[in-house]
Amino acid sequence: MKAVVYRGPQRVDVEEVGDPRIESPTDVVVRITSTAICGSDLHMYEGRTAAEPGIVFGHENMGTVEEAGTAVTGVRPGDRVVMPFNVACGFCPNCRARKSAFCLTVNPPGAGGAYGYVGMGPYKGGQAEYLRVPFADYNCVPLPAGSEHENDFAMLADIFATGYHATELAGVSPGETVAVYGAGPVGQMAAYSAVLRGAASVYVVDKVAHRLELAKSIGAVPIDYSQGDPTEQIRDRNGGGTDKGIDAVGYQATVAQGEEQPALVLNNLVETVRATGALGIVGLYLPSDPGAPDDNAAQGRLLFDVGKFFEKGLRMGTGQADSRMYSDHLRELITSGRAQPSFVVSKELPLRDAPDAYARFDRREEGYSKVVLKPAA
Repeated sequence: MKAVVYRGPQRVDVEEVGDPRIESPTDVVVRITSTAICGSDLHMYEGRTAAEPGIVFGHENMGTVEEAGTAVTGVRPGDRVVMPFNVACGFCPNCRARKSAFCLTVNPPGAGGAYGYVGMGPYKGGQAEYLRVPFADYNCVPLPAGSEHENDFAMLADIFATGYHATELAGVSPGETVAVYGAGPVGQMAAYSAVLRGAASVYVVDKVAHRLELAKSIGAVPIDYSQGDPTEQIRDRNGGGTDKGIDAVGYQATVAQGEEQPALVLNNLVETVRATGALGIVGLYLPSDPGAPDDNAAQGRLLFDVGKFFEKGLRMGTGQADSRMYSDHLRELITSGRAQPSFVVSKELPLRDAPDAYARFDRREEGYSKVVLKPAA
């Protein structure tokens, strides 16, 4: 089959690789109909992780079950499904506690697995024509038959769930004010989730004009940090700090002039959120960064303003989203017409165009902020 394979910094190729097969009675093989390029993929693409050449990318996947193992009872060939990006067993202590991002079975001795991602187990990604899905009864989320809501459901694999997870970590409640740093796809989904949860005001911080316009279209207040200190801009607009704050940027945060400061967003949130408020951190932070600006950051050690954080009595929730926890609930919001997360999708392309799409997304070109690849196209 054809698949998107990492070959080194700033290089992916579409290559012929071996077809996936049933390796365990609990596996299925899914024919991929939609698979999205994620901002997290860019960390590997840019050489900012320990990823080695040969990884098949893709953790935002959906499609149709092609073949099922003998122990699979929840789905059958022909069923339309989406796969949360976390590979999880469904029966370990963390999975039973609905913490599927930290499954203890799929990637020992670590906690948590994922499709097509460095350090997250041996699971090939789904930017390909087919994908093997282990523990399929848990990892396949059933979808209505047909082709309706295709791009909406594709967002369930990661970014809609991750954006919603950010609001859960921060405890966003109706009537509250929320600051979201980062207007990429995850930041848009965090802002959208805050709106769905009834937030009174949502401020979205970025400097890319088309991203800020998209945030404005869902009712958020755009804050262009190239025009001045975003914490001051937000305080000027609402007369004080926000109730909650969300980091959808992570360790590659930059000041307006382009200098990278890994702890920038964390420290901005400490300034932005009022005393006793809460932070939800879903932007990626790694224990090892080959391209870090200094030796401490290269080992995941950042200069975080913990004194101010403590003084203000703030709370913080962190970590990858437990996507399976939210998938059924968010699916129903989509099917009922209450949510349409596909507003972030900027382009649909055939799989063969993946190398060009990666390069353009990496340059933050307009029209390439959220690309969905269609392997059958």
